[in-house]
Amino acid sequence: MNRYDDIINLKRPTSKIHKPMSLQARAAQFAPFQALTGYNEAIKEASRLTQKQIIIDDNQKELLNAKLKYLLSQIKNKPEVTLTYFVKDQNKPGGTYQTITNKINKIDLYNGQIILIDNTKIPIKNIINITNT
Repeated sequence: MNRYDDIINLKRPTSKIHKPMSLQARAAQFAPFQALTGYNEAIKEASRLTQKQIIIDDNQKELLNAKLKYLLSQIKNKPEVTLTYFVKDQNKPGGTYQTITNKINKIDLYNGQIILIDNTKIPIKNIINITNT
């Protein structure tokens, strides 16, 4: 004779005080649990790569200045250019290099920026390459 033979065939007891739990509520007890809120985002941020800003030499600066002077003389025609420039990262040291092709609306020498036709403002000091298209 087994230890549980006397209760093995009995009906499952039900509470007279508590209603049976719904299947959804029972399933919620076993839902995944994230103990460290924000941990996955922190891992993604830590693995995101940034680059150091390239310091251009005097020859490259002269070449960029010559290109800027030419663009300034052609500003009435709204010349289309391809600019490669550095964008500083807000969260980590360094940043990324971006390349954009668009028409120039204005060259603001006072504030040191190029304003494109879509009102994008690019600091001249962050530009490493200018190509006329």
